[in-house]
Amino acid sequence: MNLDGVWAIYRYELRRTQRTIWQSVATPVITTALYFVVFGAAIGSRISEVGGVSYGAFIVPGLIMLTLLTQSISNAAIGIYFPKFTGTIFELLSAPMSSLEAVSAYVGAAATKSVGIGLIILATATLFVPVRIEHPVWMVAFLILTSVAFSLFGFIIGIWAKNFEQLAIIPALMITPLTFLGGAFYSIDMLPPFWRSVSLFNPVVYLVSGFRWSFYGKGDVSVAASLGFTMLFIAACLAALVFIFRTGWRLKP
Repeated sequence: MNLDGVWAIYRYELRRTQRTIWQSVATPVITTALYFVVFGAAIGSRISEVGGVSYGAFIVPGLIMLTLLTQSISNAAIGIYFPKFTGTIFELLSAPMSSLEAVSAYVGAAATKSVGIGLIILATATLFVPVRIEHPVWMVAFLILTSVAFSLFGFIIGIWAKNFEQLAIIPALMITPLTFLGGAFYSIDMLPPFWRSVSLFNPVVYLVSGFRWSFYGKGDVSVAASLGFTMLFIAACLAALVFIFRTGWRLKP
């Protein structure tokens, strides 16, 4: 294991975040705080509780998950896309590093940033509403696993993208709508039976439900289903990356 190479890429990616601190950290935190104020004030005045939890506290896991998914994808996608854009990807491919080491460095850095932002948002939310965490170990586990899973997905998007438009299209047109429709701001049990059944085909439902369970001990689906989906998604992303590095798809001219 080339730990020096992994550490060099990991450190470089974190320093890139430091150079763009307002864009990388402050912007998502402020945006999420605005979501919290708007949804908490507008809907919270009409819905006092959801499943015995005040509406303001209920949406905290959903807001964290919304930011976690988009930031994990964006951080990892940009991290690998820029070497392709500038042509330095060939230096990475010719370096004495395996594909596992390169992916570990980029995905590890993206996941670290996402986890950090998620914890900052959690700390910010406690200033607005009383938040309790019944299962802190599982909360951290879901936070890390979700960040790693979608950082892997973002890494794949960064390799697939040929331009900046493609780089942004998946988070904007797929992840954000799925999160809004995945129970981030409501419980799918509040929906009519037909639409609840349809919602179960939304993968984000399982992520939000598992994360919310770690806070309040209640979720829309079982914890086993949430954990199983997350692990399955990680396995699928790893399989796709194995194919990419073995064939050189979108990496080599």
